[in-house]
Amino acid sequence: MAYTLSELQTDIRNYTEVDSNVLSDSVLSRIIKNSELKIYREIDTDQNVFYATSNAIVGNRYVTIPSDLRAIRYVQLTNSEGDQFYLEQRDTSFIAEYYATPGSSSVNIPKYYANWDENFWVVAPTPDKTYSITLSYDKEPTSITTDTTGTYLSNKYSDLLLYGCLVNTYGYLKGPADMLQYYTGQYQKSLESYAIEQIGQRRRDEYQDGEIRAQLISKSPSSNK
Repeated sequence: MAYTLSELQTDIRNYTEVDSNVLSDSVLSRIIKNSELKIYREIDTDQNVFYATSNAIVGNRYVTIPSDLRAIRYVQLTNSEGDQFYLEQRDTSFIAEYYATPGSSSVNIPKYYANWDENFWVVAPTPDKTYSITLSYDKEPTSITTDTTGTYLSNKYSDLLLYGCLVNTYGYLKGPADMLQYYTGQYQKSLESYAIEQIGQRRRDEYQDGEIRAQLISKSPSSNK
């Protein structure tokens, strides 16, 4: 089952038996958005991966961060001859010490990078010429509150999105503790299966890694009495 925004809003109201006088569209939009953000932060998924290209400029160690960046996955440089280099991630303290160390090669092919602040990331050494940059990074995917016809999450993992929304909705309504507990449990089960697929099956090759197998739990002799 896939959800559009209106279908998801309808199901939330039906499951909680609360109409639009309390759960207005604006209230549900915030609840849904918060639920999506919670899921995105809890599980690292390929849905969040995006790519951007730019240039490292001669003599400039700072590179502007994409406005929608949440985390950098890797940085690849390409020179004019087509040679490619992957930069190694370091802390900002390492970069600062690198440039403060006497005799360090401050201008050369960049080898390291770090998140500098909310606007820039920094490389070391300072680029000795212009390099093409390919940046792989995580960003916040489009919300169903914006793309109302459906998103990757609402189309493929509608149960997870629904249960996440119901947990937040019952919290907002200060609803019965037993219902909140039930939907929290359902959310956790859906999140676990989502994680198995996203960071398990999707990132394994059955030929090289083997098939994922569930571990059987054997009963102790006393449990059969």
